[in-house]
Amino acid sequence: MSKAAFDLVIVGVGGQGTLLASKILGRLALSENCGVKVSEVHGMSQRGGSVITHVRVGDSMHSPMVALGGADYLISFEALEAARAACYLKPGGTAIVNTQHILPMPVITGAAAYPDDPLSALASYRVESADALGIAVECGSQKALNLVLLGMFSRHLPFEEAAWRDAIAACVPQKTLEVNLAAFARGRALMG
Repeated sequence: MSKAAFDLVIVGVGGQGTLLASKILGRLALSENCGVKVSEVHGMSQRGGSVITHVRVGDSMHSPMVALGGADYLISFEALEAARAACYLKPGGTAIVNTQHILPMPVITGAAAYPDDPLSALASYRVESADALGIAVECGSQKALNLVLLGMFSRHLPFEEAAWRDAIAACVPQKTLEVNLAAFARGRALMG
């Protein structure tokens, strides 16, 4: 019997570590004897485009994809991506958002404007936001922003901190483990 059941959508921009975050969550769920399905949509990730990952944890699920309006949680590595993916959250859902703004190509070329307040699209949901990029840099690497967000997310789940740390250690290169664990701890402390 699973100790947790949830549907999660992770969004970001190519290169931010969304796929590693989903891999860590998959490893964590398996280590805790939970059923898990992970579905990754790479899209234009190699060119800085949107990336979306669906993570479903529980004993009974048939599809690897989270339905629109079905996600308990949304983790967004960029503010506008959070707004774009708000449709996945169910009523009462929680969004965990990195406040960083990465300008998409239409904004760079002048064909569109970046919204003044992209998080306003999440006004009817619980939003927990932080400058995860700044925290990751303070920990030693901007690439660890995904671990800051996972640290924040970890406070919502019943898994012990040690299980999270083991899953992280199993998924990140050994040479980056210290920085990644520090970033995870900082994110977790934000929600403490």
